[in-house]
Formats: sequence, C-alpha cells, structure tokens
Amino acid sequence: MADATGLPPTGLPPNGGPIAGPAAVSDTVSGADLCRSYARCFGSADGSRVLADLERSTLGRVLGPAADEATLRHLEGQRAVVARIRALVARGRTG
Repeated sequence: MADATGLPPTGLPPNGGPIAGPAAVSDTVSGADLCRSYARCFGSADGSRVLADLERSTLGRVLGPAADEATLRHLEGQRAVVARIRALVARGRTG
C-alpha cells in the first residue's frame, strides 16, 4: 500500500534490507502539496545546484574496503535522504 505521496510505505522489510521508500508525509500537509513544494524548492537554479551537490557527495561517493560498518550505514542513510528528495521532486513535477 502506498502512502499519501503514492510511493511505497517505508520501514525495513522483513529481511532487514534497505528502506523500501520515502517516509510517510506529515498529516498536516497533503502528499501532493508536499511533493509540489519539493519540486518548487529544488526546481530553481539554486535548488538544482544544491541537489546536484547532495547527489555528488552521497550517491557519487565510494567507500573503500576498509570502511567500517558505522561509516557504511551513515552513508546509506544520507543516500536514502537524497533518494527521498529526488522521488518527491519527481512526483511534484508530474502531479
């Protein structure tokens, strides 16, 4: 079942793998309104530049084989936030 954004629910799957999708939207803001807010925020030239920097510093970052588990988990958390932003921006642009 999807949340108010139309995206899959969040939480860890039974196998303990990565988060399935963006967190549920606040009860005070409709999912569509929030998605449009993300699209407006990150749709400007400055917003696009900020999002590109976040993507470079998280999605484009590669850790070596000596990285410890805490560092890997921290980076994956950062990547999840960037993925959420990208997903909400995409929804806001199309809906």
